[in-house]
Amino acid sequence: MTHAPIRLAITSLAAILLASCADESALTVLKKSSLNADAIFGRSTRNAKFDVPTPSPETVAASLEKPRDRHKMPLYGYDVRTRVVRTTAYTHTEADHLIYGRKNAAGTTLRYGDKVRSAAADWSIYPVGTTFRIKGLPYLYVVDDYGSALVGTGTVDLYKPSMSVMNAWGRRNVELTIVRWGSQKRSAEILKDRLHAAHCRRMFASLLRQREDLQQLARR
Repeated sequence: MTHAPIRLAITSLAAILLASCADESALTVLKKSSLNADAIFGRSTRNAKFDVPTPSPETVAASLEKPRDRHKMPLYGYDVRTRVVRTTAYTHTEADHLIYGRKNAAGTTLRYGDKVRSAAADWSIYPVGTTFRIKGLPYLYVVDDYGSALVGTGTVDLYKPSMSVMNAWGRRNVELTIVRWGSQKRSAEILKDRLHAAHCRRMFASLLRQREDLQQLARR
């Protein structure tokens, strides 16, 4: 008889625990996918939204007489700093980037900070180190990467820390302003050791056509 109160207490405690577990609102479940980018960058990157204004009518009008790339987007010379540019997005977890991890083509780490972020482009159009801003966004972007699909186009590929943020950006035309041009010489120096890749050969050849003084790099 002395065990009856103990059994009653145990039964009551079990009922309380089961009731609390049945209440899903009392539980916080963290998915693995939500830990990736947040753990690396220390901020919420899920459900990212980008409110970017369209290019100004003046910038669009100035682009109409420019030659076009295969995406029917204008190609500019180095004398034009504010331009209409097609942008895409990529991340380090895409299948074709897995072997490089978070390393960029310049040999450093891809950046996605509150002030500076990485971008990829054709280095014969936007040499490594080129720094730019996108109208409506507070970041400085630095070209420190390239991609085979970008060669021969004016497209700029913006680095994003996760697939969800990459997809949220998608593809969009923006108004881009060059803050500082990168180095054609440094671009050629990096590319000359990678001429086994067709896209690197194309960028290297384009740089040599623009700068005769870089021809000596081809002979080293």
